[in-house]
Amino acid sequence: MPAGNKPRRELAHLSVLGTTQLHLKNPGIVAWWSCAFPGFGHLILSKYLRALALFLWEFLINTYAHLNEAIIYTITGQFDKATEILETRWLSLYAPVYLFAVFDSYRTTVDMNHLYVLADRENAPLSVFRMNALDTNYMDKRNPLAAILWSILMPGIGHLYIRRLLTAIVVLISWVIIVIQSNALISLHYTILGNWDQVSSVLDKQWFLYIPSIYGFSIYDAYMNTVEHNKLFAREQKNYLTQEYQSKQFIMPFKL
Repeated sequence: MPAGNKPRRELAHLSVLGTTQLHLKNPGIVAWWSCAFPGFGHLILSKYLRALALFLWEFLINTYAHLNEAIIYTITGQFDKATEILETRWLSLYAPVYLFAVFDSYRTTVDMNHLYVLADRENAPLSVFRMNALDTNYMDKRNPLAAILWSILMPGIGHLYIRRLLTAIVVLISWVIIVIQSNALISLHYTILGNWDQVSSVLDKQWFLYIPSIYGFSIYDAYMNTVEHNKLFAREQKNYLTQEYQSKQFIMPFKL
């Protein structure tokens, strides 16, 4: 432990805004989420400012370039409409930042995995409780399936369930904007009634194509963080019980 009893690297930081922790992540999966929607990979890494910048960029450039709408026309074989709808002035701005989001999320994941290995060896004490006038956060175990269920019902609520407030705010606000702009709920209403012509006329294809990415991400990220938070809780409990109650003469692992 460095001078002043302050750890050089911590495995986790507990605050009223949530629990930020280091754990091993697959760089390919993080990069894949950046491909699905720039900013998602950085949300997984808890790089909130960078993620917010990429979120705003994606909504702005993609919407003005009509990229999602062109993708739908391309998938349905309407290539002439796809070419006609694309706004090339905005499209030329899209590729550089998109590639950076994928590259940077992959590179940062590799770096943070190295930091995790070092922090794991240092095994510094973990904070288990934080409280101020706004909120309270503490380590405990949560049910990963419950996080999935809440995320299915409403993206962002699964993150509220595990007290990842910043991610929850970003996902919830994005979801509300996307659902309203795409007229998804109105289209769902007409779908239930069987009014297919109304569905096609009401649905905004440009905004609707954002939905699968944010919906899938909210489920995956809430589940993954619940599992990792549970591991962190178990680790802290193990360290505390070992330090406070285990005899110094007891050798681990125990051999018969």
